Amino acid sequence: MVVLPQQILENLSQVKACNPTTSAATVIPMIDLLDPTARDQIVKACYEFGFFKVVNHGVPLESMTKLEEEAVKFFNLPQLEKEQVGHPNPFGYGHKKIGPNGDVGWVEYLFLSTHNSITIPGNSQLFKCLVKEYVGAVRNTACEVLEMIAEGLKMEPKDVLSRLIRDENSDCWFRVNHYPPCPELQTAGGIMNGGDLIGFGEHTDPQVISVVRSNNTTGLQISVGDGTWLSVPPDHHSLFINVGDSLQVMSNGRFKSVKHRVLADSMEPRLSMIYFGGPPLSEKIAPLSCFMEEGEESLYNEFTWGEFMKSAYKNKLAVNRLLPFEKKKSVA
Repeated sequence: MVVLPQQILENLSQVKACNPTTSAATVIPMIDLLDPTARDQIVKACYEFGFFKVVNHGVPLESMTKLEEEAVKFFNLPQLEKEQVGHPNPFGYGHKKIGPNGDVGWVEYLFLSTHNSITIPGNSQLFKCLVKEYVGAVRNTACEVLEMIAEGLKMEPKDVLSRLIRDENSDCWFRVNHYPPCPELQTAGGIMNGGDLIGFGEHTDPQVISVVRSNNTTGLQISVGDGTWLSVPPDHHSLFINVGDSLQVMSNGRFKSVKHRVLADSMEPRLSMIYFGGPPLSEKIAPLSCFMEEGEESLYNEFTWGEFMKSAYKNKLAVNRLLPFEKKKSVA
């Protein structure tokens, strides 16, 4: 009989399991940003999925690979060295605990503001330079996608969406998630009850747009229309785009802020890098008139990004963060 280490037992007792998910026939949209019809494809994907893959995105593979290599070096450091970064408040190094409200997962992570630097053990200066280079390239891709949405919907001006994350006061974040392999799961049937180990629990992203890049390990899943979970095939050359809560509000609910989660793998580590494009804290978020038809009522009350984040931090991951800002329907 294999005896699990005490730390593994303690962690598994707190990390939730979920039922296995069967593959769906749904195909995740793949969009070539050099395709002349890309903008129409992006708009369609935002309506139908709130999630899509982009190729020919302009972010150099070398930039992605070098940053991933440095991130792997960091996560391979002894635990005490990693914790020298400081506990996330909200930025820093986190292990297992996700946020302040009791959410846990089989994950460790670095959570950084794109404006403020954090000292990283090891070759800190190289890491900072690689993060700056990568974030700059991914921000450009995010802005290109947002401007394609504006063009596809004939919105004026063209930067009505992209300006929110280009602003020097934009509240943009960068996160590197590491999901260690957990071979002990194969002997932990009593703990798992036949389910899969949750690496990062189901949630939506609150920002305008998120851009994800991962290594070639599976785990990411999105919730599709019928309530089932669709596994996202990994592709370390491509980027994946999430519609965020804020963009859902600005589209008056037309675009979908996709709920997603990550399952841990028993044998292979997963490493993902996520750029979160958020507006300035004082930016007012409300449905844009260019999305609204004549006489259409807003589904949401106006709020600032700062107000939204303050509210969001009070809730657990799976809670619908937009619920407090939805307008109550009048009873006839």
